[in-house]
Amino acid sequence: MQNAKELFTHELTDMLDAEQKLIEALGELAEDHAEEPQLQKGFEQHQKQTERQAERLQQIFEQLGEEPEQTECKGIKGLIEERKSFKEEDPAEDILSIFDVGAAIKVESYEIDAYTSLIRLAEQLDMSKAVKLLKQNLKEEQQTRTKLEGMMRKLKPDNLGLESEEIEESGSQRRGPASSRGRSRSRKAA
Repeated sequence: MQNAKELFTHELTDMLDAEQKLIEALGELAEDHAEEPQLQKGFEQHQKQTERQAERLQQIFEQLGEEPEQTECKGIKGLIEERKSFKEEDPAEDILSIFDVGAAIKVESYEIDAYTSLIRLAEQLDMSKAVKLLKQNLKEEQQTRTKLEGMMRKLKPDNLGLESEEIEESGSQRRGPASSRGRSRSRKAA
C-alpha cells in the first residue's frame, strides 16, 4: 500500500465486510431475543439499517469504478466471536440481554471510529460524494449508539450474585437469599 487512495479503498473494503458480518449477527441477536419484543425489534431495525449502510458502501465502490477486494474485518470478527463464546457459557436470559446490548454498543463505537477515519481520508482525497454517503452512515451509527445506551440504562439484572454471602461493614457475614433478593427486585423496578 503506497498511497492514501489505496488505504481508503482498503479501509472501505474492511467496513463493507464489517457491515456484512453484522447483518448476519444482528439477525442472530433478533432470533435469540424473540422472547423480548423490545430487544428483538431493536436488533431487527438495526439489521435493516446495517443493510442500507452496506449498500451505501457499495455505491462508493461503484463511484470509484472498483470492486471490493477480499478482506476480513478482524475487529468486528473478534467482537462477534466474543459474543459466541459468551453465549456458550449458557448465561441467564437477563444477563445475555445486558451482554448483547453492551456488545452492540462496542460495535457502534468501533464503527463510529472507522467511519470518522474514512471520512477524513475521503475529504483529503476530495471525494465529496463518498464523504456524503459516509457521513450518512456515521450519523446513523451515532444515533444507534445513543439508542442502545438508553436501552442499556433500562436493563437490570434479576440476580446480582450477592445472595449466598454478603459481608457487611461490621465484618460479620449474613447468609441467605431473602435479604438480597428483595434489593434485587427493588433495583429492577427502579
